[in-house]
Amino acid sequence: MRTGQDLYKKAKTLIPGGTMLLSKRPEMFLPDNWPSYYSKSKGCTVWDLDGNEYLDLSIMGIGTNVLGYAHDEVDAAVMDTIRKGNMTTFNCPEEVELAERLVQINPWADMVRFARSGGEANAIAIRIARAAAGKDKVAICGYHGWHDWYLSANLSTNESLSGHLLPGLDPVGVPQDLAGTVFPFNYNDFEELEKLVNDQGIGVIKMEVSRNKGPENNFLQKVRDLATRKNIVLVFDECTSGFRQTFGGLHQLYGVEPDMAMYGKTLGNGYAITAVVGKRAVMEAAQKTFISSTFWTERIGPTAALKTLEVMEREKSWEYITETGRRIAARWQEMAAHHGLKISTAGLPALISFSFTSDDHLKYKTLITQEMLKRGFLASNSVYVSTAHTGPVLDRYFEELETVFGVVADCERGKTNIADLLEGPVCHAGFKRLN
Repeated sequence: MRTGQDLYKKAKTLIPGGTMLLSKRPEMFLPDNWPSYYSKSKGCTVWDLDGNEYLDLSIMGIGTNVLGYAHDEVDAAVMDTIRKGNMTTFNCPEEVELAERLVQINPWADMVRFARSGGEANAIAIRIARAAAGKDKVAICGYHGWHDWYLSANLSTNESLSGHLLPGLDPVGVPQDLAGTVFPFNYNDFEELEKLVNDQGIGVIKMEVSRNKGPENNFLQKVRDLATRKNIVLVFDECTSGFRQTFGGLHQLYGVEPDMAMYGKTLGNGYAITAVVGKRAVMEAAQKTFISSTFWTERIGPTAALKTLEVMEREKSWEYITETGRRIAARWQEMAAHHGLKISTAGLPALISFSFTSDDHLKYKTLITQEMLKRGFLASNSVYVSTAHTGPVLDRYFEELETVFGVVADCERGKTNIADLLEGPVCHAGFKRLN
């Protein structure tokens, strides 16, 4: 199991931070002992560089593979595209077909722009929305990527984004002139948002429909009404939530339509494709500014998305992963109760997570990863569900996790010292711990 760790040590001398994605750094899982790199994958199984085989009951490519790794139909469509050629001077017809399909899925929308990452899609959306609104100031709620426009929220105080998944982030490299352009607000706090709108001259409201909890007191409809009344562009970031609980955006569940929405992680089942969909009156503002990139025109992304949408619709994948996530949460709770442990669960059912109610929760999270790895599982305190997570896979997972919960219970009762059980450093919980 050391080949991956050795390669990661080398990577840190060549790549700032060691990896391209914060969430994939080994320090987030099992510092010093995480396999780090894979040789192949299929379904929900991943093989490391030493040939060890693991069932992925963790974050499944950061939620990108709803249909499982290396899905036969999606991969076959992509391979056919590769044989025909991925890039030419002409444009690929698949992007027009995909745009039409997304407008069908989002009947409130009229036009679409494509990119290849969530951060890009968010940057595109904010540029278009500002151009359409004719105003610079944005109210945000949730996580929206790494670009300057978003991280500028931390220029006034580095705690502004602490409630939006980036605690302690120091926005070094973000121009100070962007201070006072982005204003975070708390989910379900309509009064806070309304005050921002009235005091700051907000032109754009950009938010996740839901992450760890749903709307209360008609929150989303109040936001929609406020945006309409004040002529504000309302943008829903569905890069994470899209196609997990509905065939389309999570906003469909609540009957609230935005002016723009972004889709990302689930759209290509592991292939790079993201989309910004919106109303014509807003989207045409893209023509007033400059938004253009060579590799947004490649053919693999749209090809993968079209086939992924076809398979998801046929199999009703969102129903399966939602119900499976609910069952996982219930079994976690049952297991915790059996061992006298207190846990809390959070997130959309298909992106379910839990945390021990204990000062040692990070140590216990590390212990789970450490011990489950020995048993052939990539596991932590969350499961991003895919259709490859079948009943037998989950039964094996819970059978092994039961033992680890028992060890945690012994630690909580003082029978065992958690520090004596850990074979390396505790996993990190935020940006600062990784420097």
